[in-house]
Amino acid sequence: MLLPAIVDLADGNPDWRIFVHSAIFTGMISGLVLMATQNHNVRFSPRLGFLLTASLWLTAAFLGALPLYFSHLPISFAGAFFEAMSGITTTGSTVLVGLDNMPRGVLLWRSLLCWIGGIGFVGLALLLLPSLRVGGIQLFHMESSDKSEKILPRINQIALGILLAYAGLSALCMLSYFLAGMSMFDAINHGMTTLATAGYSTHDASLGFYAHNRLLLVISTIFMLLAALPFVLYIKAAMPRRLSSLVDPQVTLFLIIVVGFSFTLAAVLRVSDGLPFGDSLVIASFNFVSVITTTGYATEDYSLWGPVSIGIFFLASFMGGCAGSTSGGIKMNRLIILWRLTVTNLTRLIMPHAVVKIRYGETEVSTEAAQTVLLFFFLYMASLILGAMVLATLGLDFVSAFTGALTALSNVGPGLGDTIGPAGNFSTLSDPALWVLSYLMLAGRLEIVTIVILFTRSFWTR
Repeated sequence: MLLPAIVDLADGNPDWRIFVHSAIFTGMISGLVLMATQNHNVRFSPRLGFLLTASLWLTAAFLGALPLYFSHLPISFAGAFFEAMSGITTTGSTVLVGLDNMPRGVLLWRSLLCWIGGIGFVGLALLLLPSLRVGGIQLFHMESSDKSEKILPRINQIALGILLAYAGLSALCMLSYFLAGMSMFDAINHGMTTLATAGYSTHDASLGFYAHNRLLLVISTIFMLLAALPFVLYIKAAMPRRLSSLVDPQVTLFLIIVVGFSFTLAAVLRVSDGLPFGDSLVIASFNFVSVITTTGYATEDYSLWGPVSIGIFFLASFMGGCAGSTSGGIKMNRLIILWRLTVTNLTRLIMPHAVVKIRYGETEVSTEAAQTVLLFFFLYMASLILGAMVLATLGLDFVSAFTGALTALSNVGPGLGDTIGPAGNFSTLSDPALWVLSYLMLAGRLEIVTIVILFTRSFWTR
């Protein structure tokens, strides 16, 4: 919070006091928690893990909303909480308009929320969720098979490797943006939100503000792809003995989908708009990668590209990137396991006595892991349908209600339609609708199960 305070102070904006006061309040709460828990040895349990995870993200969103709410922005607390939740969950949906003329402190704070949320989720997905048996199969287990090796130093090494990879790619992205023609301030902000696959921009037109700069769009596409790959791969790439394990089925599937649909959309643009194929490919790949990686940048209203394009972007909103990345959505590893489950069960219907194992690459998927994937998929679809129904009762049209619930649950950013589509935002929605979407963003970011389990009676009584 002190970083945007310094920026506002340098710009002569009185909102710097709001950031300082918010920082002091946050520091006091943190200090009290630290003193209250000092020298207390708490035994970790799944119940504590679920409660701690949800509490951390809720607290971050609440505290992140304070500078926005108490600033000179015309925003309700529901809107400020929605904006902060959208940032910390790396969704990228916004209720703010007039970003081009907004104080730089607010713009930097939004980007910082995204960046913190991105690294926070990568760490959560790789270090905590596997111990809670959430997030499908534990594909990124980095511990040594030697049980005599100490676990804590190993976890510290993984956490440090993730942080270095995330910070290094962020810095490289910022530098690339700056060299491609962005201002330094824009490059810093967009670098943070690109690696977090969040999509917050410093302009109302998003990266459409730089649509004329094809090189910049290519750079953005590359770094969105890198952010949507498992960050553990970057750690393995630095370990010579781990190079053989860099091949991951979900990475292969992800890249095939990106290449296939990008060329399809480029062909659609070439035929419909008559653009040169090179320009069509740059624009199509940028917007498609932005959606499938759940970043949410846009250069134009791709819902106007025709029914084929709408269908492709709609499917991409479900898919998401790879597990262990900053992307949201169902994710590639779950799609692979769901497909293997389907094929395996159909085979068993034909050959009831055959022993058919579910495999993910060279790894055998346990029954428990398969059930976890099915549980996630069921809760995902149930949350989507219920969320859309609630939004519809709050006055949203069907397209806005359904795609709004989808984009929140998958942490994509823009939905479809005139209101919340790539050319719109969420500023016209009522406060109750913003609270519903805030819940869906939180549930989607924390893999749904982590939130839904808090509403079960057994969690609190046993």
